Amino acid sequence: MDQKISIKIAGRVYNLTASSPDQEELYRLAAEVINKRFNAYTLSHPGKTAADLLSLVALNETVVRLGLQKEMERFKEAEKTLQRDLEHYLKDQEQ
Repeated sequence: MDQKISIKIAGRVYNLTASSPDQEELYRLAAEVINKRFNAYTLSHPGKTAADLLSLVALNETVVRLGLQKEMERFKEAEKTLQRDLEHYLKDQEQ
């Protein structure tokens, strides 16, 4: 059930199609985050073009995303280690 939605980013309206209510919510939340960052960069970097400011927003959000991906990988490795340790512990308890 695709739904047509409109979101505004940096003063421009974009028409999108959301395939679910969850996706629509994500689009709207993403637009809100982008606009907040854009407004903050507008204040801290006067005179920069909208394209420059949006590039800074994209860079910042990508750095955050990559940091979270790295953190997730560390968690996965820690989970594997804990799982191995638990298996060894349980095996030792059986003996």
